[in-house]
Amino acid sequence: MSSAAGAFRDGSAGGVGGTMDHAREFARGAAEMCVELARGCRDIVRQTLGNENSFLARYFGRDSYVAGRLRGPCGRAFARLKRLNEYLPEDKDPTHVWSVVLFVSLFAVAALSVYIKPKASVPLAKKVFLHPPSASRILLPDGRYIAYKEHGIPPDEARFTIIFPHPFLSSRLAGVPGLKSSLLEEFGIRLITYDLPGFGESDPHPHRNLESSAWDISLLANALGVYDKFWVLGYSSGSMHAWASLRYIPGRVAGAAMFAPMVNPYDPLMTREERYRTWNQWTRRRKFLFFLARRLPRFLSFFYHRSFLSGRHGQIDKWLSLSLENRDRALIEDPLYEEFWQRDVEESIRQGHAKPFVEEAALQVSDWGFSLADLKLQKKRRGKGVLNWLKWLISLLSEKEPEYTGYLGPIHIWQGMDDKVVPPAMTDFVHRVLPGAAVHKLPYQGHFTYLYFCDECHRQIFTTLFGTPQGPLTNNPEADLTQRDEKMAEQEDILLVDVATE
Repeated sequence: MSSAAGAFRDGSAGGVGGTMDHAREFARGAAEMCVELARGCRDIVRQTLGNENSFLARYFGRDSYVAGRLRGPCGRAFARLKRLNEYLPEDKDPTHVWSVVLFVSLFAVAALSVYIKPKASVPLAKKVFLHPPSASRILLPDGRYIAYKEHGIPPDEARFTIIFPHPFLSSRLAGVPGLKSSLLEEFGIRLITYDLPGFGESDPHPHRNLESSAWDISLLANALGVYDKFWVLGYSSGSMHAWASLRYIPGRVAGAAMFAPMVNPYDPLMTREERYRTWNQWTRRRKFLFFLARRLPRFLSFFYHRSFLSGRHGQIDKWLSLSLENRDRALIEDPLYEEFWQRDVEESIRQGHAKPFVEEAALQVSDWGFSLADLKLQKKRRGKGVLNWLKWLISLLSEKEPEYTGYLGPIHIWQGMDDKVVPPAMTDFVHRVLPGAAVHKLPYQGHFTYLYFCDECHRQIFTTLFGTPQGPLTNNPEADLTQRDEKMAEQEDILLVDVATE
């Protein structure tokens, strides 16, 4: 047994030693093959380029035409350079010295070109912070929750109620940036902002469209005790939800205030000139995103995950490919705006899904289900058929007032004339389709500068909408309600007179 063990030990040792020998022989053979390959390549180069009939010999040899043309200038240049050898020590070989100088010079130039001075002023991108849930929410009949926020005075003291659907990449926290509570109290205003489905803390909608968006506004108003008419405020892309409320729930809306209202850029009612003046203001990337939203909306998630869903903060103009004028650019670089913007974005993307943003972008450029021309105040047309003809004849004999269709309340539009996000051509289109809308053109104003952080602008807006501030409904509620109804009736009469004159 001992002899077998010894044989086993000898065999094991021999096996290990054989493996090492094989590895060394393989490495030695590979090295020899590489050497032979290098020699073969050298011989090929010598045979093809080094002989008298090669390309190099014919064109760059001693007796070639090129060498003859270069021999004279090169000889004179080398003769001048040889004069520098006089400054070298006698015991130094000039060829060795100048080769060292050339090598050191090339190394120094390479080092200087690679070295880049660090910029101490470049800030690092801030990471998106996920805040704990803090919103008030209501339950809708379909089982969804909508998150909302109230600004201004309590419901029982509100003289006017405004509901504000936020624009793209925003949330209920935005509201009207910089709007002071004291101004809301002075005018007796209750401002309600809410998160669109899938944004902030609102549940997503499985089949969202603009009609469902309008009914969400109505259900939100009912749940919060707003039983009379309310105002809607639309800003930028959020205006399409305000337009939808004028179309689908006109009986609930007392009036509309629009700021740089976005409309469908593919609207068939647009003239060629209006379409050109609109699209000409946008960057190529933004046009491409509009094309994707209309034709291939699923591909938008790739771009959104590389921008505002990347987990880091950035600027709105880069994320949404916006072209901004100087005043808008100065505003977004202000630390006050940066603080507001970052908190609003963090709330908007808190669910981390691209689907609601893709839906919002697709809604903007797809068929809305209605036309802005449907909102125009006009006499109701007589339908076809004998029964409709008899109704029309009875109305003539009874001298009844003609019935009107469209939206009966006031519409106010504020448009910055230097706005490149929503160009003035869009407002010109809206005014052409809805001539009864009051358009307030703002010279030297951009997309953000009039609505954001401007106390005087906010006061002008509320004065235009509601007249002289009268405070909350505290002294005589019945008289205040009667006065408000009379004012609404006056506004409707004015609109009817305007339509009759047209």
